[in-house]
Amino acid sequence: MPDGFSLLLIVVIVLAVAFDYINGFHDTANAIATSVSTRALRPSHAILMSATANFLGALTGTAVAKTIASGIATTPTGDAGQIVVAAALVGAITWNLVTWRLGIPSSSSHALIGGIIGSAVAASGAQSLNGQGIYDKVLFPLVASPVLGVVIGFTLMVVLLNVFRRAHPKRINDRFRRLQVLSAAYMAFSHGSNDAQKTMGVITLALVAGGVIPEPIVPLWVILISASAISLGTAAGGWRIIRTMGQRVVKLDPIHGFAAETTAATIIIGASHFGMPVSTTHVISSAIIGVGSSDRFSAVRWGVAGNIVVAWILTIPASGAVAWAAWEVLSRLL
Repeated sequence: MPDGFSLLLIVVIVLAVAFDYINGFHDTANAIATSVSTRALRPSHAILMSATANFLGALTGTAVAKTIASGIATTPTGDAGQIVVAAALVGAITWNLVTWRLGIPSSSSHALIGGIIGSAVAASGAQSLNGQGIYDKVLFPLVASPVLGVVIGFTLMVVLLNVFRRAHPKRINDRFRRLQVLSAAYMAFSHGSNDAQKTMGVITLALVAGGVIPEPIVPLWVILISASAISLGTAAGGWRIIRTMGQRVVKLDPIHGFAAETTAATIIIGASHFGMPVSTTHVISSAIIGVGSSDRFSAVRWGVAGNIVVAWILTIPASGAVAWAAWEVLSRLL
């Protein structure tokens, strides 16, 4: 066993990699649902492209990882810190699997954040939380990113419809079906740039708590493991959520898919640059709603959209509650 690596730390790292893999297949729909539903890409080709782009996106930075590792809560050191991280991962994984089973596009990012908050409070009380960091890096983007998705998606779609209003519909569909290959790759790349970093951050948090590294700087091997796990998970696919995102919220044409993916990917890339762990699911869902409502508001199936919003609201408290319960159990067993 490497120096400083306890059995408990290794278990935590395995849990983190499992979360990353589940995040990959849970969020496959974020990148490819619209391109599959508009037949811009065959499902097998879309998944391969998405897995590759996710891997490359994961190598682009560590700002989000640093937020997860040190910007949300102060965790205990030693075994107590490992238990906090393990409980957070149990909360996040549990919520991801429940929402995947129900076909609901919830946020893996906020499931992990909720897990960290729940387990940290269970272990050390509310004073362990970094209130300013949670507001700046979690709550503000939690509200702002979906709003931007709706507004920018709606605006971009109106611009495109006006620019191409005299073009033949079949020609437009053919052109944007080809362009959607690029926008889907852009979306997958942005997903890797944000979501894979969350696993990097939680592993780094565990390494700092275990005394393996002195400060939250992400080691190269953590970057490579996280990038690989999320891309493998993406390759496994998540067809339940793909159907919801691509077919049940609003009927999409290639031009709509292009606008939604371009909007969402640009917002996510910006958030990654500023170290904000946004929900890629929230952003693409809201962009789809914005794009779909540009034709007419009745085009959006608001009942399905409402169920997605309910899942958004419940994610942090639900995963936090599971993480709290997991900490209570693990702290007594270990």
